[in-house]
Amino acid sequence: MEKMGKVFDIYRGTTHDGPGMRTTIFMKGCPLHCRWCHNPEGISAKQIVWWDERVCIGCMTCRSACKYGALDCTTEGIRIHRDLCQVCGSCVKACPTKAMSFVCEEWTVDRLVHEALKDRVYYDQTGGGVTVSGGEALLQADFVAELFEHLWAEKIHTALDTCGHAPTEKLDLVLRYTNTVLYDLKIVDPVKHRKMTGVENDLILQNAEHLANLFPTHNYQFDIWIRTPLIPDATISEENIAAIAHFIKNRMKNRIVRWEMCSFNNSCINKYNKLGLDWEYQHVQLLARSKTNQLLEIAKEANPEIADRIFVTGIIRED
Repeated sequence: MEKMGKVFDIYRGTTHDGPGMRTTIFMKGCPLHCRWCHNPEGISAKQIVWWDERVCIGCMTCRSACKYGALDCTTEGIRIHRDLCQVCGSCVKACPTKAMSFVCEEWTVDRLVHEALKDRVYYDQTGGGVTVSGGEALLQADFVAELFEHLWAEKIHTALDTCGHAPTEKLDLVLRYTNTVLYDLKIVDPVKHRKMTGVENDLILQNAEHLANLFPTHNYQFDIWIRTPLIPDATISEENIAAIAHFIKNRMKNRIVRWEMCSFNNSCINKYNKLGLDWEYQHVQLLARSKTNQLLEIAKEANPEIADRIFVTGIIRED
């Protein structure tokens, strides 16, 4: 039987998920529950239904179609009672405008490879390829490893975007066919890491060190990109940025080609609306350039050996 992977989105033409122009595939399920998460629909490994008010015409066909009483009409629109919803798809089939839809879709490896190869010309022209993200890609490591193996056979560059919270053997399985690892280092302090993400970071830090130790060996051919989201009241502090810089130097031996500090944005707010969830960061402003410049200098001063490999990416507010 063919392996099936749960995919909740595919972005084409991305330029921030590895080198060149890329197709980014988002796998369902994540062991972390970051309070600032930009892909909340990808956290649960299970299929779910969500509602898009932007295309809803208020016909209430969905409520009539639901056999389980899981849908209500409120002053704010359709409310989905998750404890009653059986994810049967009756509302999805009934909705004339696709305002009700499933979050994810199951794909075979062959079908996903075929989809990714549609953009081969852009990969060839820009040095790009395919990135698998999430959620957390390593929750479906067997599927991702087979996908990457097929892409390598087509001479397509592969990138793994991971939070690192997975058994090391699952990481190694995917690394066999990986050209670039985009590895998240969010918070070094274990207590704060648990508070802001729901898990401690011991496994994440161990796997980061493991990556660095594999890096110079002939059995693996990947580059390491470290990525740190710059989140107010979470990852942004002089202590945390300096601690990550020291970790890269002391435990990863500076065996990285790039450290990206990714500036906060609130572009994901519509996803929370579609899920019927409140988001504590919905009113937080974009970071000012003076603030990102300050954080950049802290990182460079803490680890001057890689100063030319540290960058701030994303949308920044001019002072």
